[in-house]
Amino acid sequence: MTSVEPMEVQQQYGEVNNRWDADDWDNENSSARLFERSRIKALADEREAVQKKTFTKWVNSHLSRVSCRITDLYLDLRDGRSLIKLLEVLSGERLPKPTKGRMRIHCLENVDKALQFLKEQRVHLENMGSHDIVDGNQRLTLGLIWTIILRFQIQDISVETEDNKEKRSAKDALLLWCQMKSAGYPNVNIHNFTTSWRDGMAFNALIHKHRPDLIDFDRLKKSNAHHNLQNAFNLAEQHLGITKLLDAEDISVDHPDEKSIITYVVTYYHYFSKMKALKVEGKRIGKVLDNALESQKMIDKYEGLSSDLLEWIEQTIIILNNRKFANSLVGVQQQLQAFNSYRTVEKPPKFTEKGNLEVLLFTIQSRMRANNQKVYTPREGKLISDINKAWERLEKAEHERELALRTELIRQEKLEQLARRFDRKAAMRETWLSENQRLVSQDNFGFDLQAVEAATKKHEAIETDIAAYEERVKAVVSVARELEAESYHDLKRVSARKDNVLRLWEYLLELLKARRQRLELTLGLQHVFQEMLHIMDWMDEMKMLLLSQDYGKHLLGVEDLLQKHSLVETDISVQADRVRSVNNNAQKFAEDSEGYQPCDPQVIRDRVAHMEFCYQELSQLAAERRARLDESRRLWSFFWEMAEEEGWIREKEQILSSEDCGKDLTGAVRLLSGHRALEDETAGRAAHLAATVRQGEALVADGHFGADKIKERIQDIQEQWAALENLSRLRKKSLQDACNKHQFQADADDMDTWMLDVLRIVSSVDVGHDEFSAQALVKKHKDAAEEIASYRPAIASLHEQARTLPGPQAAAPEVAGRLAGIEERYQEVVELSRLRRQALQDALALYRLRSEAGSCEAWIEEKEQWLSSMEIPERLEDLEVVQH
Repeated sequence: MTSVEPMEVQQQYGEVNNRWDADDWDNENSSARLFERSRIKALADEREAVQKKTFTKWVNSHLSRVSCRITDLYLDLRDGRSLIKLLEVLSGERLPKPTKGRMRIHCLENVDKALQFLKEQRVHLENMGSHDIVDGNQRLTLGLIWTIILRFQIQDISVETEDNKEKRSAKDALLLWCQMKSAGYPNVNIHNFTTSWRDGMAFNALIHKHRPDLIDFDRLKKSNAHHNLQNAFNLAEQHLGITKLLDAEDISVDHPDEKSIITYVVTYYHYFSKMKALKVEGKRIGKVLDNALESQKMIDKYEGLSSDLLEWIEQTIIILNNRKFANSLVGVQQQLQAFNSYRTVEKPPKFTEKGNLEVLLFTIQSRMRANNQKVYTPREGKLISDINKAWERLEKAEHERELALRTELIRQEKLEQLARRFDRKAAMRETWLSENQRLVSQDNFGFDLQAVEAATKKHEAIETDIAAYEERVKAVVSVARELEAESYHDLKRVSARKDNVLRLWEYLLELLKARRQRLELTLGLQHVFQEMLHIMDWMDEMKMLLLSQDYGKHLLGVEDLLQKHSLVETDISVQADRVRSVNNNAQKFAEDSEGYQPCDPQVIRDRVAHMEFCYQELSQLAAERRARLDESRRLWSFFWEMAEEEGWIREKEQILSSEDCGKDLTGAVRLLSGHRALEDETAGRAAHLAATVRQGEALVADGHFGADKIKERIQDIQEQWAALENLSRLRKKSLQDACNKHQFQADADDMDTWMLDVLRIVSSVDVGHDEFSAQALVKKHKDAAEEIASYRPAIASLHEQARTLPGPQAAAPEVAGRLAGIEERYQEVVELSRLRRQALQDALALYRLRSEAGSCEAWIEEKEQWLSSMEIPERLEDLEVVQH
């Protein structure tokens, strides 16, 4: 077998390219030669399309092992990642890890790694670089995949013949294999990898040769090529797992692509070769199993005996390691006797069995050596050494079991001594607890605060004495817990007596706590009675203050008394919480005392009712004094407000009586603005005055003791307010007339200034020096004319302002004379504007005429020069251009 030529793909594609690129044109437009080249190019493109599809499916059939797939052979191999994975799958070797990144330099590095691996496999890649694959060169990409197919799928193909002397190439060997497998099949004659496969009979013959159960070959017809191809491809894919690399349309053509067919046929070769190798290997394995069967029986016997012995050892070790001893002195002594029986009766036969296992293993190994078999070695855990180690662990467990039994025997003896100590201490504690229970069951607290406080101190001394005895009770519990921790066999009796001691202790504590609660209830009630006495004394003092007849002689005096009364009310309000708290506490003693009554409940209720009555009386006195003080404050507050209103009216009358109306527009506007602010202030003051008047009227309606004086003050203030409003209207009228007059003068001055500026513009004699400058002046004059026309409404507005002035002012010379002068100057400006517009239009027409005449002369001169220099061309094509 010879190796495949590495540059086969370049040579085959080179034939077409050399014919296409050869420079044999002789400047003759030969249609025959052009058709030939077009046909060759079409066939080459068709073959490339078929090869691309076939190679793509072949690549995906191998990349599927690593869960990868490509869609476009030319694009998806450019980054080199899929190419590296493909080579790893085909070769079974690990290539360098692909470089991360999507830039061109990263793609070149990955493709270089793949090409370098192919060079190490002695695959010759001539005129092919990594840049060709990265750039998506179609022919070289197909050539690279074909080279990989040759190296990893076709190169190792060999066929055994009778002489086996002739060396064949991989392609010839594959062809010979196909001929040998299809020999004897009708209508099958394989002599190449192109036309011999078009009818599909060859594919069906290969499948029927190895799997006759899949195809009824006699029913196939050579004329039905499409059906034969589809049948073979579908069966190979469904039952043999061979990827469908080709379609029927790719084969049933005049010139099928050789490389595509070889790529597909080689998958058949590898599948059926592997199936044959598996059959041969099965026969060899059967012979080896027959020879080893007899030895295996002895091995199974050894395995069973050793497993049984090891299991007995492990179970015995578990039993010996069990530390659950009998929880009594007699029980431990019986377990010690049972252990001695195991050592003398059960253990010796197992020791004999261990020696027999060693003899059996020696016999098995000797027999296997005699039969040239691999010597049997027990698996890990069943070696003789493992059995000996397990036996050693058994003897160690025996020793530890004996020590544990001796230790437990000593522990049970100590527990019996501890139980006798517990009984002695428990009897002493039960006697003491019973005596103290009788002591704390007695109540002798007394009937006043001093006696109850003395009883409290005595009770605290008893609590201290009982608390100190808690350590002795804990000592009894500690001994019981020690017996419980050691699982003493008579623990039920010990726990019952311990619980009895604890029950007596808890009952004593409950009695002590209940006596403390009764004592606290009695002490709390005495404190409540003491608090009630303090509150009653305070309410008597407050009652004397609230009966005072002083209600103030003026507003400040009333305010001062009200502040003092507010403090008294605050104090009363604060005391309300105190009274409510004391009453609630007293009610608790009368209603919720949990069966214990520190005092007669009716006595408590009587005291609570009396204190409630006294507090309600105090609150009523406070409310009555507050009402009388509020009436006094309303009267003096009304007089105070009226005095402030009179002062404000007098102040504003002085301002409104001024005759200053401003010397100019700014001054008049400022005075008018100030007057409007005064009007706003007056409007706000009027609401305040109305509220004050309503307040006084309300006092009169309520029958206040100062009703007559209130009426007089209301009438007087209303007359003063009416006079102030009349004065304000007169002042506003005079200020508005002054503003109108000054505004007219200012607008007339602005109009005169504007007309002087416009007059200078329309009086100009400048009409420009060319068309552009004249056009600019026309535009500028148009804007000025529009501005002149827009000022006509402003002049009309001046006339309207003059008519709004009072009669004497409107007839004055500074108003009527100025209006006439403004009208005269405006008419002059309009006339001058019309004359200047006509002059500018005449000048612009003249400049345009001159410009058009100059352009015409320049065009005539240009055409004369072109006609004089024109030459008549000799060629017809150039003559037609010049004529056009």
